[in-house]
Amino acid sequence: MSLADSFKSLSEFDVNDLDINNAGIWPAPVKAIVVLLVFGLIVGGGYWFVIKDQYTQLERVEQTEQELRKTYEEKAYQVANLEVFKAQMLEMEETFGALVRQLPSETEVPGLLEDITNTALGNGLALQEVKLQPEQRRDFYSELPINIRVSGSYHELASFVSSVASLPRIVTLHDLTIKPIGVDGDQLDMQVVARTYRYRAGE
Repeated sequence: MSLADSFKSLSEFDVNDLDINNAGIWPAPVKAIVVLLVFGLIVGGGYWFVIKDQYTQLERVEQTEQELRKTYEEKAYQVANLEVFKAQMLEMEETFGALVRQLPSETEVPGLLEDITNTALGNGLALQEVKLQPEQRRDFYSELPINIRVSGSYHELASFVSSVASLPRIVTLHDLTIKPIGVDGDQLDMQVVARTYRYRAGE
């Protein structure tokens, strides 16, 4: 049968005449179309039920690979610079230890108050108040506020502030208030909160 005859018989063929039990006598074009449809269904079903999941799994594996590669690079960098990190850690520990040694213990606080008092008197100031306030606890340290009130000239106050900052213990000054006193206003009254810190190791 020629190709023209096949298409002619196909045009004359009624789909309602198809019987699955007599598939062998179907026209060749119909058989070809059915085979293509079945093949398409098999390929589409295979992609949907098998290959699509494989692609999803492949994407997950690729993402995991990238994460592992990044982790590996970070670990490799750390290993390659291990000696440098150790040296930095030792330096940090020494620096931290030096700072901790500058923090007063509870037994050293009276000595610190005495140092502040002597610093004020040594700079020619009239000392009105040096009073330790309740301890304020933080994450790993405690703040020890000290209310200070002194009076004197501008230069005497400046020298006092500089001397307090130079104490061997860590002391910071906060909430500073200065106002003139006396007839001529050449004397100043200064109120300030000095804060020192205590390391709370193991508390």
